[in-house]
Amino acid sequence: MNENLFAPFITPTILGVTTLPIIMFFPCLILTTPKRWLPNRIQMLQMWLIRLITKQMMMMHNKQGRSWALMLMSLILFIASTNLLGLLPYSFTPTTQLSMNIGMALPLWMGTVLMGFRNKPKASLAHFLPQGTPTPLIPMLIIIETISLFIQPIALAVRLTANITAGHLLIHLIGSATLALTSISISISAITFIILFLLTILELAVAMIQAYVFTLLVSLYLHDNS
Repeated sequence: MNENLFAPFITPTILGVTTLPIIMFFPCLILTTPKRWLPNRIQMLQMWLIRLITKQMMMMHNKQGRSWALMLMSLILFIASTNLLGLLPYSFTPTTQLSMNIGMALPLWMGTVLMGFRNKPKASLAHFLPQGTPTPLIPMLIIIETISLFIQPIALAVRLTANITAGHLLIHLIGSATLALTSISISISAITFIILFLLTILELAVAMIQAYVFTLLVSLYLHDNS
């Protein structure tokens, strides 16, 4: 049977209506707020991780930049939980869709840039032309810096999409190879299964690391403009 390699990346639909909003809302059901005086161990671990990441990301920001703390923590929790849920069998990962990642990256990047032009316009404009630039290179450097500025949200989205998609493709290919080798050689199939198991553990780490990298880069853009 010929199986489409990119079938897991097709947005699921019911009666022609996309189910992506329902899938995006599902992580909110997992990260619930504690409803009792003493939280359990999972909630204690969740709160400890949130405090640790918040402290690490916000220590370089001023008072104005720290007002984004809730948004950045919501962003990293959403991306991490979505990536992890996408590793479950017969599930769908929204972060493999470039359109969704651009939809997350573009408003955040635009918000940081507009805040920079509003609060410190001279420093924001100074980024387009480094100090001490030779006069003949001024037009070229302004064009290069402008292009690099507008590429930032695209780079954010493409980085997340490429890393998550590559991991899912590797798991899919090695899983198919393990199943095909079962009827040929049990020993080779067992070795392939061990590789698949190790790759799955690696993808668990990649799912969380990519969420951290995406949020950290947004935090750095915020730091440059606040």
